[in-house]
Amino acid sequence: MSVRETIKKQIMGALEGAEFPITSPEGLLAAFPQGAATTCRADGIEMTAGEAGKLLTPGDFPFKSPEDVAETILNRAGLK
Repeated sequence: MSVRETIKKQIMGALEGAEFPITSPEGLLAAFPQGAATTCRADGIEMTAGEAGKLLTPGDFPFKSPEDVAETILNRAGLK
């Protein structure tokens, strides 16, 4: 499994059970189990939800699903 696929699964898993749509950065951070400190790791790469949130813009909201969140973050982070 690639780094992208691993982190995508971790983001989606962390947001499982969250209520969508998520309409704000604050709402997104609150949806992660450990808030901004929630961390995804793969093959030497580590990213917290707080760091990932800095990659987003107001135009990214609302998010409709965990996959929507994961794809947007991974694309902005340049993980292919």
